[in-house]
Amino acid sequence: MYNPLKIDRENVSMLGVKFPTLASLEATANAIGTNMFEGFEPTKELIQLYLDWKTGIVSETDFLVKLYALYGK
Repeated sequence: MYNPLKIDRENVSMLGVKFPTLASLEATANAIGTNMFEGFEPTKELIQLYLDWKTGIVSETDFLVKLYALYGK
């Protein structure tokens, strides 16, 4: 069953993760939301990790290592 994302456009955040712009919040919400229809359940940690990767704070290699640590896949 699909559960809607908790998006706060006024505070530019999703699941408590603050985004730099409304456009980046909406783009991330759209990308994640599409996968949720197939059973994906995002967490605050995953959204923060994704945002850190997309904004260049975390390299792609570190993103994959941390993703594996979180989900073991």
